[in-house]
Amino acid sequence: MRLLLATNVARLTRPAFSRLGLLGLDAVEALLASHLGPQVRFEDLRLPLTLVATDLLAGESVYFSTGPLLPPLLASSAVPIVYRAVQYQGRQLVDGGLLNNLPVEPLLAFGGPVVGVHCNPINRAAHIPTLRRLVERTLQLAINANTAHRQTQCALLLEPPALRDFRPLDYRRAAEIFDIGYRYALGQAAALGALLA
Repeated sequence: MRLLLATNVARLTRPAFSRLGLLGLDAVEALLASHLGPQVRFEDLRLPLTLVATDLLAGESVYFSTGPLLPPLLASSAVPIVYRAVQYQGRQLVDGGLLNNLPVEPLLAFGGPVVGVHCNPINRAAHIPTLRRLVERTLQLAINANTAHRQTQCALLLEPPALRDFRPLDYRRAAEIFDIGYRYALGQAAALGALLA
């Protein structure tokens, strides 16, 4: 949260001059590398992590949990159309949420209870006055549709209802969004404790 609040997000959005996306991720990559290290690997992390990206050509989800961290991290946040796809391991990769916005599959393999976190509930009273809002809404509806089955595979789903009043890319309201999620998770302490027991 401190990193996000200290970052001028507008400075990270540089034109890509590409047919495959409006913006590039070079500035985002430099920022992440300065904090994580340019050669950081999944194996260097304190906790196991699996990232999911979407292979645009194969039309499938791709999971990463070993090897270099930065390319899959950038790919998993490359919102289609907005950001240029990340070329990695012979694939054109974009945000994993396009096909799987609640990737429970790697966790199910461990056999324990899965806690899902879904931060994009649909606002059924949303107002769509511009083309930009229409694009955002279209992507949000498509992405939300792929979470329904996976939600049923979670022992507990954390989905703060108040987040429905925010747009998916509402960076300027990050502190408010974080506070809502934090307070909601604290309110689920008993349910989370029961899972651990």
